[in-house]
This record gives sequence, C-alpha cells and structure tokens, in this order.
Amino acid sequence: MPLFRRKSADPVTESIEEVEPEPAAPPKPKGYTPKKGEATPRRPVANRRLATPAPANTKEARALSRDKRRQDAADRREGMARGDDRYLTVRDRGPVRRYVRDIVDARRNVGSIFFFGTVLVLVLSLVPVYSVQLGSNLLFAAMLLTIIGDSVFLARLVRKRVQDAFPKNNERWGSLYLYAIMRALAFRRMRIPKPQVAVGQPVAPRA
Repeated sequence: MPLFRRKSADPVTESIEEVEPEPAAPPKPKGYTPKKGEATPRRPVANRRLATPAPANTKEARALSRDKRRQDAADRREGMARGDDRYLTVRDRGPVRRYVRDIVDARRNVGSIFFFGTVLVLVLSLVPVYSVQLGSNLLFAAMLLTIIGDSVFLARLVRKRVQDAFPKNNERWGSLYLYAIMRALAFRRMRIPKPQVAVGQPVAPRA
C-alpha cells in the first residue's frame, strides 16, 4: 500500500471550461443603412412600440374606436388621392388604368369646359329674346359636337398608346374608353385619383 498519494486537481479548477469568444461581427461599410426593423445604437430594440393603454370604461372605448375609424377613413382618402392601389376601387386599379389616367391628365380636354358651357347655355335660354335663345341652342349643339369629336379622338389615342405599352392587355376597350372620357369630363382638381402628371408632360407606363 503506497504511503504517498498524488493529490487530485482542484475540483473548482476542473469544473471551469474554457469558453471560446464568439467571432466579432464584420465591420459595417461606411454609409451603411440598417434595414427596417434592425436594431441600431439609437434603436437598441427593434420594432418596439409603446403599448396602447386599455380603455378605462365603455365611453373611452367608444371614443378610441371612433378615432380609429376616422383615422382609417383619412388614410383611405389620402391613399385614393395619390393613386395607391391598396385603397382604390376595382375600376381604378392596375397599371393600365393608371396609364389611361396619365394620358387624360396630360392633355387639355374639351370636356372639362362642359359644365361652364352648359351653365352659359342655360342662362342664355332664359333670356326672353328669340335671337338669344336661338343662339344658345346653336351654342349647345356646337359644344356637344366638339365634345363628341374630342372624345372620339381621345378614345383612339388611348387605344393606340395602350396597345403599344401593354400588348397583352386583356381589359375591354369599351370600358377603357368610357373610363378615359368620364375622367376628361371632370374638372382637373376634382379628379380622383389626383393627377400625377402636368398638362403637356410626356407620359409613360408606371409600375
């Protein structure tokens, strides 16, 4: 039996495991912009939002619901005005309809003066003078013929440009003609979506 035994290593020392340090992330290039939702020094926690406190009572809940509906309606109006497809009706959606709107908005349309012409004819027809009433009728007929001619020209223009820009277009031509003519008859400031091009500006299809 041996008189001397070799002392075992310190149990505390044996329990310590060597931990290799994690490799450092490569340095970001100069001018690097972090992605949306990624943590940054100024935004240490990504996508952190302040929690909306729960309404204390029914009255407050109704007020919050009313405010939310009002904000949603304002967002929809703004989206429709700027031509965002997420907020547009079915008749206004798609690149073809957007291109047709640009074609109409970039030209001077005779139909835009239809309302003023109609008001003028109505006023002249109330004058109890035969020659004035006859003149108002002739003016109305001339105005109608001019608008019809301009609408026919606009329909041909829409067909030619849409065929060139969208050879595989599957929308009905009659629907596109009516869409363009009805927009041309409206005042520029009252058109929805709002015009995105200036009068006389060359237009091209937009995504």
